[in-house]
Amino acid sequence: MTDLYQTQRAMRNMRLAAMQRGVVAILDIGTSKIACLVLRFDGAEAYREPDGIGSLAGQSAFRVIGAATTRSRGVRFGEIDAMQETERAVRTAVQAAQKMANVRVDHVIACFSGAEPRSYGLAGEIELQDSTVSEHDVARVLASCEVPDFGEGREVLHAQPVNFALDHRASLADPRGQIGNRLACDMHLLTIDADAIENLLYCIKRCDMELAGIASSAYASGISSLVEDEQELGAACIDMGGGSTGLSIFIRKHMIYADSVRLGGDHVTQDISKGLQVSLNVAERIKTFYGGVVATGMDDREMIELGGDTGDWEHDRRTVSRSELIGIMRPRVEEILEEVRARLDGAGFEHLPSQQIVLTGGASQIPGLDGLAPKILGNNVRIGRPLRVQGLPQAATGAAFASCVGLSLFAAHPQDEWWDFEMPMDRYPARSLKRALKWFKDNW
Repeated sequence: MTDLYQTQRAMRNMRLAAMQRGVVAILDIGTSKIACLVLRFDGAEAYREPDGIGSLAGQSAFRVIGAATTRSRGVRFGEIDAMQETERAVRTAVQAAQKMANVRVDHVIACFSGAEPRSYGLAGEIELQDSTVSEHDVARVLASCEVPDFGEGREVLHAQPVNFALDHRASLADPRGQIGNRLACDMHLLTIDADAIENLLYCIKRCDMELAGIASSAYASGISSLVEDEQELGAACIDMGGGSTGLSIFIRKHMIYADSVRLGGDHVTQDISKGLQVSLNVAERIKTFYGGVVATGMDDREMIELGGDTGDWEHDRRTVSRSELIGIMRPRVEEILEEVRARLDGAGFEHLPSQQIVLTGGASQIPGLDGLAPKILGNNVRIGRPLRVQGLPQAATGAAFASCVGLSLFAAHPQDEWWDFEMPMDRYPARSLKRALKWFKDNW
């Protein structure tokens, strides 16, 4: 039985060990940047149950004591493409964050986008042996969920109970200690491409660190960018990164759906590079300083010097109007938003009580996006910034750091997953997962 269930339990224990030691690193491996935060947990504080408003209101039991980012190398569409390049970039980010924190970190919790996530909703139901719901009953009802055969080469990244029902009372957050006869449960299962996790595990091992947890970037961004009411009533978080755009849907404070679109801000940069015949570096600079998606009459007159270093004076002295630049950027941004809209429709997002959509991630900073997005996604769209956490440097508070901040909150207060419960051996859901999860045995 040494498979995913055991491994995830081992990672949970490692996380607790790291928190007792007091420091843990948070690593966001993206297509355009690799970010590392070093968190310090203050002893007993780390185990305090969130009271009332909980960790979301900046009461999280940690401080950021080190932060660093470096340009990502060897990552495409949010997945590791060239191992040595990525390893070098991860080392650079981690060493810089450790230097700032003045402490060595052995345990890392990582998140990544891409890897073709697929969501499944599972349901299970049991008769209670005793009239009071115990921890063992919760484990039994989770084990009774029928796990789909999600095919070779896929792994479970998250398996979270999102809703319990006891007899005729539904929507219970936690049934333990309550009295009834029949217990039912809904679980959200997120599977991803196995190779993506294997590569991540291998990369972190090569950097001489232990992996104490993994999470999906879309999930982490949702934790940090959606305010508590949005997580409760239903909202979607669209994390617009460099190589991919992650989306997650939350309701009653649980993620119930996640997906990823293999398009992001880097594709806009590539379009500018091809359209204006400039290098990617120049295209990125032009996009950052002058980019936009809504043209006004003024933009015809605003000229942008392209610059360049080809040595051809005529070629390097060219100028374009800002409206031409917007004409190149807008179709690609519209394509990304339309693809996101299609995924949301496929997930049944319109049936949720609230239709709030929050855009975050580095590519959500394009000027005019707040005007364009509602036309494609619906009216309730806002640009989100991650919550403030203690000690985070000013440079790391922007939307590009949503998944980093979310992963920090996830590290401090992880949500229950089914490997947190002692599963009864006879009703063990991983029976159907065993074949697919063999790699965990080999890698641990």
